[in-house]
Amino acid sequence: MRIYERAPIRRAIAAKSSTYYYGIFADRLSFFSSNFHSVRHKDRLFSPNLRRDLSCANELDEAIFLFRKMVRMRPQPPIFEFTKQLKVIVNLKQYSLALKLFDEMRELGAPVNEYTMNILINCCCLLKRVDVGFAIFGIFFKQGYNANVVTFTTLLKGLFLDRKVADAEKLFKQILTLRLCEPDDFTIVTVINGLCKNGHVLAAHDLLCLLEKTIYKPNVMAYSAVINGLCKTGMVDNALELKSKMTDKGISPTVVTYNSMIQGLCDFGRWKEVKDLLNEMVNRKIPLDVVSFNILVDAFCKEGNVKEAEEVLEIMTRQNIYPNIVTYNALIDGYCLQGKMDRAKEVFDSITGSGLKPSIISYNSLINGYCKKGKVDEAWRLFLEVSSKGVEYPDTITYGTMIHGFLSAGRNTDGWKLYKDMEARQVHPNLYTCNILLEGLCKTHQIAEAFSFLRVMEDKGVSPNIITYGILINGLCKDGKLEDAKNLLNELPSKGLKPDNHIYAIIIGSLCEEGFVDEAKDLLIKMEGSGCAPNSVTYNNIIQGLLKKKELDKAMPFLEEMHKKGFLADASTSSMLINHLQGSKKNGVLLEMMKKVVPKM
Repeated sequence: MRIYERAPIRRAIAAKSSTYYYGIFADRLSFFSSNFHSVRHKDRLFSPNLRRDLSCANELDEAIFLFRKMVRMRPQPPIFEFTKQLKVIVNLKQYSLALKLFDEMRELGAPVNEYTMNILINCCCLLKRVDVGFAIFGIFFKQGYNANVVTFTTLLKGLFLDRKVADAEKLFKQILTLRLCEPDDFTIVTVINGLCKNGHVLAAHDLLCLLEKTIYKPNVMAYSAVINGLCKTGMVDNALELKSKMTDKGISPTVVTYNSMIQGLCDFGRWKEVKDLLNEMVNRKIPLDVVSFNILVDAFCKEGNVKEAEEVLEIMTRQNIYPNIVTYNALIDGYCLQGKMDRAKEVFDSITGSGLKPSIISYNSLINGYCKKGKVDEAWRLFLEVSSKGVEYPDTITYGTMIHGFLSAGRNTDGWKLYKDMEARQVHPNLYTCNILLEGLCKTHQIAEAFSFLRVMEDKGVSPNIITYGILINGLCKDGKLEDAKNLLNELPSKGLKPDNHIYAIIIGSLCEEGFVDEAKDLLIKMEGSGCAPNSVTYNNIIQGLLKKKELDKAMPFLEEMHKKGFLADASTSSMLINHLQGSKKNGVLLEMMKKVVPKM
């Protein structure tokens, strides 16, 4: 990004009128039927998980104590006292425990009402067991309890959380057509947000347009949800158009709306439009919040402009908006990307001085930075510090990054030892970690062990991708097992995978090295026929194979094609062409071609 583009951004975010600086956002249970018991024992849904943050322990223990004391009182307290304690437990995210206590409440004859029912259904939905939520709703309904808009909104939320989008759409349509309840703003936002978060952004956009023509007019939160979804899927122009349409209807965007668009524009480096939006916010007297600043800091860091990010941070603090852990993590990552580990560590160390605590993301960024610089011992010290400082336990990314660091440094034993520790602590490896381990085995020519580990991956529910098979095919080729590599290539379509140009380049390169240039040319034709465009590596491999066989005439058409596609000869190809130039009778033609494909000639 040019300096003249960045300066207006800083001026725009610095422009703030103190007069207008204000925030804008502003198993089933035992009661009613024996069926509850059968589901509960079968699914073990409501077994309480008592692992919790110690900071919440006193509040939770007090709520449980009061709840159990109330259910045994005679006469029993009014129903709102029970629901109040249940709400405390739910707010602490102890959903299974809340359901267990609700079971106790019914067994001892404590009263319930529609509000209690909604709490119970909400717990089921948050546990991603919306099916049980519907069953409980049905039992309450049979007992004469009426569902309200909160009940249906909660069930809609549960369906979206469980990724049952079609069922959610069907229920919403029934709510409207059968008038099961009067949808409120929160219901509409739940549906639109649910569609967007499940990847159905255009459906959400269509629903928004449809609702505009009914009595259920979408509010700013609904518009903001669709704008956010459009931006996250790269449809920034559509988002800007929707924002204009929204303002034309007299609905004023909030800082949340602007944040989504700023993020979308930053993702595409459209800094002039970012500046325009920031100026628009100033004109509308909508101040930036910490999220706005974090978006800009992160965007500058990702572009390698950490200095500008620091300047944004200064403006932020001048406006009495204090950086949070997201701000610090963006700066740490920015310095790590530039390899400035000393500065990254300084920012990391300053977190506690700001009254904050490093997160696992802070550690992951720093560990990754040290590993990429080859400073594996420093990374390992930080890894050990994660759990000892009581921050959080290392997660899949922490382990994967550290394992990659060990293997890259040739410390394979340490890498595999850490993998075993990962398994022992029940931290499940993701595909990235498994691919790293596979690559480590292939690089050390442990091909049989690599295929054994592939089966272990699949047994653990980790599905191999095209990168996984690329690693294995490369390993087979390097180990001289070219036939096995070709067989694996041919098996990929049956696994639902399409070979990419990287895999074709590996096998074509190996065929050329073994002298099977004609077979490599046939594979190139097959590659193009499958819709996979050859890359620079593919052309260089074939040209080198032909030049090794002293078949310059056959190499010339590939050189011409490589030039037409904008590819250049690599160092090996360039060196071989220079050698052929000295002994070629067609040195004039070859020289002209070399001027086209050899860099700086």
